[in-house]
Amino acid sequence: MLNVTRTYLPPLEEYVKYLEKVWDKSWVTNHGPLVQELETRLKKTLGVKHLFFTSNGTIAIQIAIKALGLKKEIITTPFSYVATTNSILWENCKPVFADIKKDTCCIDPDLIEKKITTKTEAILATHVYGIPCDVEKIENIAKKHKLKVIYDAAHTFGAKYKGKSLASYGDVSTLSFHATKLFHTIEGGAIITNNDKLAKKIFVLRSFGHIDDNYFEIGINGKNSEFHAAMGLCLLNKVPSFIKRRKEISERYDNALLRYGIKRPFIPEKTEYNNAYYPIILKSEKDLLTVRRDLQKNEIFPRRYFYPSLNKLPFLKGEKCPVSEDYAKRVLCLPLSFELSNTDQNRIIKIVSNSLK
Repeated sequence: MLNVTRTYLPPLEEYVKYLEKVWDKSWVTNHGPLVQELETRLKKTLGVKHLFFTSNGTIAIQIAIKALGLKKEIITTPFSYVATTNSILWENCKPVFADIKKDTCCIDPDLIEKKITTKTEAILATHVYGIPCDVEKIENIAKKHKLKVIYDAAHTFGAKYKGKSLASYGDVSTLSFHATKLFHTIEGGAIITNNDKLAKKIFVLRSFGHIDDNYFEIGINGKNSEFHAAMGLCLLNKVPSFIKRRKEISERYDNALLRYGIKRPFIPEKTEYNNAYYPIILKSEKDLLTVRRDLQKNEIFPRRYFYPSLNKLPFLKGEKCPVSEDYAKRVLCLPLSFELSNTDQNRIIKIVSNSLK
């Protein structure tokens, strides 16, 4: 069976070496030494000032919204995982959807400004599949209208734009280290900011709102454990090899499949792409369903990522977003992982190409 991704697990003995440190100290959570080491190494790797390891990527977005004091409208993308919108709703804010660009699948800055009202407080944009949003235009809009910017950078680990980690943009960026991601800690995430004052607030909010016996905020438990940090420490040095292999697989897919009228999202210039996923844009939903059916018959499980367009969620009355709605019907992510063999990839290519002939 082949899923859309496969979680990479390091040699067990590498992980056990870190677990021995946990046993030696009997310090398993509450910002232990492995968590501190991981945060320090991640800050250096990503070139950012402040980074807070969290229990998952969703709580990271929620804490970001809370830390920025957002209470009203947040302009966001309809083409993302549901956690992006759910986090806005969970924090009792209103998501306002601006449609996406046809080339990158990221939020269209030219449509953001049209959505701004007196209640707009922020923009929450997603770097879809690790492809950078138009960060310059978004920054200019935010400055002009005095808005905060949060980037859902869940897909961006190892990706750079103009020589900087994508996670370094915005007032806050959030990461996901879920087991399906290129770099993972089994479950986990991170909040990133270069603002000292905001960093102090995030630190407190992540840990119940207090430091020792001093209470400052209504906080939540967003911390993560030594066991999860241990996994991250095992994998961090392997990220370049993960990206290299994913690039090789993606290029093999391109060479074999693009001749069948399949399109791929555009990667902007000056981007060092991480090949986080392999999405294909098919000609129609009918083609997508045919390809998916044929793959599933062979125990190969791609994913409609993302579906549905978030403005169509059953618990929302979202604005029309024709590009996102169209793409949500036609985008399929094919299996991509560090351990995907050429033999298995050839099987996938053969099935997809036969489905589209």
